[in-house]
Amino acid sequence: MANFAKSQVPQFSMDVYQNEYLPQDGREVNAIVTVTATGGGTVGSAVTPLHPAGRGPSAAVAIMVDCSGSMDYPPTKMRNARDATAAAIDTLRDGTHFAVIGGTHVAKEVYPGGGGLAIADATTREQAKQALRRLGAGGGTAIGTWLRLADQLLNSADVTIRHGILLTDGRNEHESPEDLRAMLDACAGRFTCDARGVGTDWEVKEVTGIASALLGTADIVADPAALAADFTQMMETAMGKEVADVALRVWTPVGTAIRFVKQVAPTVEDLTGRRTEAGPRAGDYPTGSWGDESRDYHLCVEVPAAGIGQEMLAARVSLVVPQPDGSVQNLGAQGLVRAVWTDDMTASTSINPQVAHYTGQAELAQAIQQGLDLRKAGDFDGATAKLGRAVQLASASGNADTAKLLAKVVDVVDAATGTVRLKTKVAEADEMTLETRSTKTVRVKK
Repeated sequence: MANFAKSQVPQFSMDVYQNEYLPQDGREVNAIVTVTATGGGTVGSAVTPLHPAGRGPSAAVAIMVDCSGSMDYPPTKMRNARDATAAAIDTLRDGTHFAVIGGTHVAKEVYPGGGGLAIADATTREQAKQALRRLGAGGGTAIGTWLRLADQLLNSADVTIRHGILLTDGRNEHESPEDLRAMLDACAGRFTCDARGVGTDWEVKEVTGIASALLGTADIVADPAALAADFTQMMETAMGKEVADVALRVWTPVGTAIRFVKQVAPTVEDLTGRRTEAGPRAGDYPTGSWGDESRDYHLCVEVPAAGIGQEMLAARVSLVVPQPDGSVQNLGAQGLVRAVWTDDMTASTSINPQVAHYTGQAELAQAIQQGLDLRKAGDFDGATAKLGRAVQLASASGNADTAKLLAKVVDVVDAATGTVRLKTKVAEADEMTLETRSTKTVRVKK
């Protein structure tokens, strides 16, 4: 078992990439904000330590395993799910609070039981793996009940990181979409959650919607035999998280308006509607938990029209962590977004390479989603046009992984022009993989 604990303060840095020049009366300012977290930090940092000296972050993890009747078809699926959960338990670092939940049309505590969490060590890991042997398939699917129980268990512990892993193989047929949505809204900000669909009988938009609402990752595991490796990797990532509830705080001056704030790498995630007010002209956008990693955000601000030679600060971006007493801790990283009006046409019409790249990546994700929806609806001409545009964008941006997934759904005649033909037969797993991973992006080549 790896030791993920770190004894120093995680350090955050921020870089802003933009073309700050606008033509006369220009009003839209675009910027890519790159946030990087480096664990370990430096001795003597001015930032207040987020964890007690000599200790890593405290964490609680709830693993939710689908135990509905469909998990018995084929019988190896349930066995693979048990093996994957055991592998995830083996990856827990000592001292982590954890629980295993069996999910059907109701949620049941598989381990440790009693409405609480176990603390990982050699004994409890072995006890949990023994308890997994009692997992059997039978019943329906009501994912909201699983999330409710996970929330109760995770918030019973005084920890800094709360994380869920959810596995399902079917559709959420035993509760309404409204009930699931309400539970996701209730859990948002209380814990993060990675969601996985195993096989091909589940609904992509349900699984990706869970991950999106709870700021986790979503993926397909078409072959149940690959679950153990996927669960191990997910748990390793969870154990590497050091700071929870980081928010992107954006301040803008009087007369400006934020058009959108989107995460654009490693995946596209629109955060605009998740803003919470944070004082005069400032708002916080949730980003979830962080380990050693880097992410990119696209900020679009509308500024008042101004004359040639004028300039202004369009936005100030910082990182904060809410504290239990209602205050916030500033993580020390800051980025400034500027606007300068010029009559130099070359300067004002140049598109920043980072902004252009991620605008294309966001369009790529949208084109795939629209194309697949049109294909399902029987609009094959519309689907061909959208998926052709997706092929063109993937090729131009160097997104090789997405290009490979697209090539399983369309025959590519000319990637540069987006000329494609829909395949007459497409494996369900290939189509679902493309849809699930459509929001994955590649970093801009700097």
